[in-house]
Amino acid sequence: MLSSLRIKNYALIRELEVDLSSGFSIITGETGAGKSILLGALGLILGQRADSSVLKDKGIQCVVEANFNIEGLALEDIFLANDLDYDQQTIFRREINPAGKSRAFINDTPVMLKVMQDIGCRLVDIHSQNQNLELNDHSFQLMVLDIYAGNQELLKQYKLTYQEYRSVAAALQEAKSAVEKSKADLDYYLFQFDQLDKALLVENEQTEHEQELAILTHAEEIKAGLSNVAELLNRDEGSAVNQAKTALGLISKMSAYLPEATGLADRLQSLYIDLKDIAQEVSWIVEKVELDPAKVNYLNERLDLIYTLQQKHHVDSVEQLIAIRNGLSLKIEAVSSNEEEILLLTKVRDQKYQHLTEQASVLRAKRISISEELESSVVRQLSLLGMPNSKFKVDISSTDEPTVRGMDSVNFLFTANKNGLLCEISKVVSGGEMSRLMLVIKALISASKALPTIVFDEIDAGVSGDIAERMGLILKEISKDMQVINITHLPQIAAKGDHHFRVFKQDSAHETTTSLKRLTPSERVEELAKMLSGESITAAAILNAEELLKS
Repeated sequence: MLSSLRIKNYALIRELEVDLSSGFSIITGETGAGKSILLGALGLILGQRADSSVLKDKGIQCVVEANFNIEGLALEDIFLANDLDYDQQTIFRREINPAGKSRAFINDTPVMLKVMQDIGCRLVDIHSQNQNLELNDHSFQLMVLDIYAGNQELLKQYKLTYQEYRSVAAALQEAKSAVEKSKADLDYYLFQFDQLDKALLVENEQTEHEQELAILTHAEEIKAGLSNVAELLNRDEGSAVNQAKTALGLISKMSAYLPEATGLADRLQSLYIDLKDIAQEVSWIVEKVELDPAKVNYLNERLDLIYTLQQKHHVDSVEQLIAIRNGLSLKIEAVSSNEEEILLLTKVRDQKYQHLTEQASVLRAKRISISEELESSVVRQLSLLGMPNSKFKVDISSTDEPTVRGMDSVNFLFTANKNGLLCEISKVVSGGEMSRLMLVIKALISASKALPTIVFDEIDAGVSGDIAERMGLILKEISKDMQVINITHLPQIAAKGDHHFRVFKQDSAHETTTSLKRLTPSERVEELAKMLSGESITAAAILNAEELLKS
């Protein structure tokens, strides 16, 4: 329930503070007095956007603050989800500075405007004349039917499934797009991979082949040179090996009487062994090196292939070519993997869709079962409001695809005439009929919506007299379950209120301001009399006002 409202520096309001009560509150005032300003200020509290144009004094900030009693509204979870302190007396505050910057607070904690909107829509429903046009909106009509049917929990579960279905469907589409793109490149990947795979590349082979080819290419030169070395080392009496052996024998004989000879003998022994080993290894290499034109051709062809692949892929090693081959293999495998993912996602999507259609069928059955009751209730209430020949039909049809509210489309059909044909509301309803029809619908769903406060802005447009009296009774009835605040210009409705406020303007030499006053019983009689007879209040108007209040 809205307990109090404080407004500072907003439009024509310098500063205003009002305490509100439960039940049925009436707000009246002359045209242009500022009733719409109050709604605008309340709209700010509920998260509507604003800028510095709403400031009365452009040099100071605007502040709108509302105190709500939210006891028993089960809002603890939404407060917790938004890291807000929960308090049964909750304060919404909105500040707009001269630069147009806006800040929103709930219980003195700064919040995003979206949070204020999400919580505010569970506290107050503001119905203006423009919202009568909502009756032409099929989404609004479906919402009315669901609220009347008490489908909130079914819809909650359906929406969870719908979100899961949409999420899986989106993932499936993304996977399909990835496969399509991959398939477009797949032939290219396969060709590149096949070429590299058939090359049977081995790490380090390029260096080994280049070294072997260099040896084979110079085989004759190597054999001739090494053969000469072998001759010098070991092939005749004057070879280096034989000379080292002879020198070793001579120096060894001197060891007995020449101390230095022992060291020289050791060194000659080592030299002799090294020369002998070298001579043997040279001979082995000479034997090993052969002229092999076929092997030369193979190595040239192999290295040409490696060089060609390196040039094609802009790399300079076999290891890099192997890395590219492995990368292409992964891309080819990914296409296959994506196709498997598509099969899995398709299965999951179909399961979600099946579950979704089952839930949608439950919703449809509930909607169909309650539609006749809604039709009867609307017609019955309209008859009380002076429309005894009204006919109202809830037309429910199936949609091809699931939507966020199920797989149904709802169309309200109406006629106010006895022999009239049922047509869409927008084609047959006048302004006064629209007001009465909307009031009836709001009355039927208000208790189900479990909102603590509803504000009507001249819901009585286009009606008068006895019909206004009956509308007042309906508003009074609604106020038994929730706080009702009604802005009206009809005394018959104003008299039904439990509390009466008057909006008025005050002019001074420098400014015009809007104020709000809670009326005393005597002031209320005077206000009703003025509404009945105009500024010149007559005795008959006073008596009539008193009678209205008594009734």
